[in-house]
Amino acid sequence: MIRLTKVELHRLIARRLTVIGLVGLFLLTVLLLTATWFNARPQSPTEQEQARQQYELAHKDWVEHGDDMRKQCAEDWKTQPDPKPSLEDMCSYPEPRLEDFGKPRTVFAQIMPEHFQGTSYFLAFAAFLIGASFVGAEFSSGAIGNWLTFEPRRLRVYGSKLSAAALAFLPIAAVILAILLLGTFLIVKHLGDASTTAKVWGHLVATGGRAAVTTALAAALGGVVGLLLRHTAAAIGVVMGYLVLVEGVFAAFLDKAQPWLVKVNFDAFVLHGTRYYVNDCKTGSDGSYTCDYVQRSLSFEHGAWYLAILTAVVVAAGGWVFYRRDINS
Repeated sequence: MIRLTKVELHRLIARRLTVIGLVGLFLLTVLLLTATWFNARPQSPTEQEQARQQYELAHKDWVEHGDDMRKQCAEDWKTQPDPKPSLEDMCSYPEPRLEDFGKPRTVFAQIMPEHFQGTSYFLAFAAFLIGASFVGAEFSSGAIGNWLTFEPRRLRVYGSKLSAAALAFLPIAAVILAILLLGTFLIVKHLGDASTTAKVWGHLVATGGRAAVTTALAAALGGVVGLLLRHTAAAIGVVMGYLVLVEGVFAAFLDKAQPWLVKVNFDAFVLHGTRYYVNDCKTGSDGSYTCDYVQRSLSFEHGAWYLAILTAVVVAAGGWVFYRRDINS
């Protein structure tokens, strides 16, 4: 099994699509770092002067009319229907601060989880595409039949192909995410606020590790789908159809089903918990019908179990089909 996996690893790395995919991932990383640099740049002297002038006008208005606005707000608060917010929440007029005007400084600890989340999508898609092509091409070309004459034990062949796809993308994802992490830190350190703690670094490294794991899982699942459909284009079509119809259209109409969709569980695993919104509609005693967006949470444990069970079921189904199905059918 180990020797078979090594052979499959060499074959996967030597494929042209793998090289193209790696170059594409590197270019996307460079583009993301470039965008981070542009977003983190401070304002020009002219823009800073305009922000200072806006602050001075707002502060002058707060000094001259702040008490009057609070008194008027207190009167309006008395006429608010129940349930109404507290007086402090509704009538809070804090003193304007200069840092509240103009472009806020880029904070490393705030933007890095978002960078990891977005990059994890690209990594998973690229891994799925390459994994599907790696396995599907052998079926479309008929090479899998020749391979089975050398190694007739199908489940060993199946396991070696999926293992090679997953193992190949673990270090690839780790390198891409490390470049993104360190590159973003250096950019923000020069242009923004890169102050952080050991705890934050620990969270970021753990997030990157989980993103690397999802990349490996996506590569393996791509191999299974490529095996089942026997064509790379068909595998891509199935995934795009799922994303558009299920994650897009279906989720928009049945938003309470979101805890059972792949994307939300993917985010819950990578980000160690995530939030989503559902439309909560109620009919009042007066017959009125109102809807509010309510925030819900999905735990890391839910996302981890979801992805683990999904992967196990798909891999088992692919193994059963590969073991039972005629290669030439």
